[in-house]
Amino acid sequence: MFYNNQGNTKKNYYEDSLKIIGSLSNLFSDSKVPYLYYRIAEKIFCNSFLAKDLSRGDVALDAVKGNIGIGLKTFLEGNSKSFQKIAEFNKDKFLYENKSPKKLIEIVSKLRNERIKFTENLYGVSDSIYHCVVRSENSFKIHEEVMNYIDITNINNVKKVKNTIKFNDGLHDYSFNISKSTLTKRFYTGNPLYEFDVEVLSNPLEDLRKCILQNDLQYNSISKIIQTVYLPLYGRGKIVYERSGLNQWNANGRQRDDNEVYIPIPAKVHQKSPDFFPKRETPFNLKLPNGDVLQVKVCQDGNKALMSFSNKELGRWLLRDVLELEDGELLTYQKLQTVGIDSVRIDKINDKNYEINFASLDSYENYLQSN
Repeated sequence: MFYNNQGNTKKNYYEDSLKIIGSLSNLFSDSKVPYLYYRIAEKIFCNSFLAKDLSRGDVALDAVKGNIGIGLKTFLEGNSKSFQKIAEFNKDKFLYENKSPKKLIEIVSKLRNERIKFTENLYGVSDSIYHCVVRSENSFKIHEEVMNYIDITNINNVKKVKNTIKFNDGLHDYSFNISKSTLTKRFYTGNPLYEFDVEVLSNPLEDLRKCILQNDLQYNSISKIIQTVYLPLYGRGKIVYERSGLNQWNANGRQRDDNEVYIPIPAKVHQKSPDFFPKRETPFNLKLPNGDVLQVKVCQDGNKALMSFSNKELGRWLLRDVLELEDGELLTYQKLQTVGIDSVRIDKINDKNYEINFASLDSYENYLQSN
C-alpha cells in the first residue's frame, strides 16, 4: 500500500491539513461527522505527498506518485461496507442499452478495465490503488486497497432489481445503476490503516476572520496556465480518417513509418484562439503526462496539424505506449470511445512551453460552445 510507505513528515503534514479542513465543517453542516469536499481531499493528498494531480485529466486515476496510480475517495463510514461510485458511463449507453443484465455487466466491466489500463499506460503506472478518507464521528480514517481489474471471466451472482444490477467477480461486490450509468464497488473499511480525531470549530467563520486580520494575510491566485484549447482526435462526423490525422502513417504516396501521425487543428480552433500556437514551423516544447517533453510544431496548409519534429515520436507515444495499437492497426473512433476519450487538452504555459493531456468524450465540442 501507499500510505504506510510515506515518511512521517509527509504523513504528519497530510494529517494536519485534513484536520484543518475538517475543523471548518460547521461552515457547511451541523453534523458531528467532519465535512470533506472530495476536490479538497485530492488537492491535500497531492500537496502532502508530492503526487501528480490528474483531477483535470478525465482519466481513471486521480493521482500518480512514481509508478503507483491512486484513485482518491472520501465518503461516510456508515456500516463500514458501503458501495461507492468508481466510474460513470453516461456517454456509452448506446453500447449496452437493451442488453441482458449479464451482457450489460460484461460490456461495462470491459470498459472499466480498458480505462484503467489506458490511464496506467498513459502515466507509466505499474500498480493502482484506492486511497480513501473515511469520515466518521469527530474523526477521519485512512483506508487503502488494490484497484483490481474486474475479472470478467468470473462474473457471477448477477441480479437485477429495478434499475440496479448487482454482481460479484470473486474479489469484490459491484453494483451498476442503469438510469445513472454509474458503477459502484463495495468498500470494507472496518480495519483502517490509521485514524485520527478532528476537532470541529464551533464558529469557524469568526475564527478565520480573526486569523486573517491578525496576521494580515494576503491571498493571490497564481496559475501557470495562461490559456487552454481542445483538439479532436477525429475528423468530421466523429470519424478517425483512415489516411490522415492519427492514421497519417496509412496515407497514400511515399512510404511512411508506422508511427507517423499528427493531431488535427481545426480552423475553428484558430478562429477561437488565434494567438494560441506559435507560427507555422516554429518549434516549441510539448510536455506529455508521463513527464517526457517532445519538440513539436504546427504545420501543413492552413496550420491544420500538430506534429512532432521527429514525426514518429508523437505516434509512438500515442498509438503504441498509450492506446496499445499494433503496428499497422488503424485507430477508430470506437477505440477512443472504449477508453473514454476523443480529444486532447493543450495548456499553454508560455510561447515556448505547452502541456498535453487527454480529455473525455465531447470535450472538443464543449470547448467550441464555451465562451
